[in-house]
Amino acid sequence: MPRPRKELVSIADTPYYHIVSRCVRRTFLCGFDEETQVNYEHRREWIETRIRLLTSVFAIDVCAYAVMSNHYHIVLKLEPRQTDEWTDDDVL
Repeated sequence: MPRPRKELVSIADTPYYHIVSRCVRRTFLCGFDEETQVNYEHRREWIETRIRLLTSVFAIDVCAYAVMSNHYHIVLKLEPRQTDEWTDDDVL
């Protein structure tokens, strides 16, 4: 059964979290698919750019990341004190 986020994330315990996201049905996220002979390597730059964009608009820092052929890993550090400086316009 799913648990509420407030039970999964506790900044009091640790601000660091390891996130994994995997493709379904053995599809390729990046790299060259030998079976279909299609190259998906162009997606790697898009994913890395997206990670940088999202860290700039959320109160998180990226400690490390790895983009693999069918999944990626990200180690995040939550930075809730950054939000103390945000104005209402920043949040919007």
